[in-house]
Amino acid sequence: MDGPARRERLARSRVYLVLEARPHGQDAHPLLDAALRGGVDVVQLRDKTLPDDALVAGAEPFRAACEEHGALFVLNDRPDLVDACGADGVHVGRSDAPVAEARALVGPDCLVGLSASTLAELSDVAGADYVGVTAFATPTKEDAVAGGLELVRAAAQTLTLPWFAIGGVDLANAAEVAAAGAPGVAVVRAIRDARDPEAAALQLRAALVRKQ
Repeated sequence: MDGPARRERLARSRVYLVLEARPHGQDAHPLLDAALRGGVDVVQLRDKTLPDDALVAGAEPFRAACEEHGALFVLNDRPDLVDACGADGVHVGRSDAPVAEARALVGPDCLVGLSASTLAELSDVAGADYVGVTAFATPTKEDAVAGGLELVRAAAQTLTLPWFAIGGVDLANAAEVAAAGAPGVAVVRAIRDARDPEAAALQLRAALVRKQ
């Protein structure tokens, strides 16, 4: 996809899945395929433990699965490896590379996502293509600041670019998050740890649609 196609696909995205290279120590492809069949729009590979060559190798099933299903593939925190991984873009946190630096590395056609965990950060998203807004506490990212539904509501009033509520979002609270104004959700455990990842993705999409 070129830049306009990526941004058009991003604008339609509602369910965003974050996974390590080998979820539960297993090949990622079956889980990716099931989740994408269920309607996942964006997949992020987040694995800070891998050396560069292993991360590039681990990205291959992610890239292939997303390409097969017409989804977006995003790399976490490594704008320097976006091209080598065949990714559509990169997501950076506030302690990672600045947006301008990430943009310089990935170029204008790739996506750059940014995290926001406070009201001040919601006002500082210039240059990003989308934002991940931290909703609740989560064991998968223990250093994240949880803004709660108050931050989600503020994001709905503030942000004019695509965004996803992330952090502790699951089937039990997805509808509540959507009712607070989130156009999309980003999850880890809600799909990764589900007995039926395809059904979990479908249910998340349904929860978002019912409240919008």
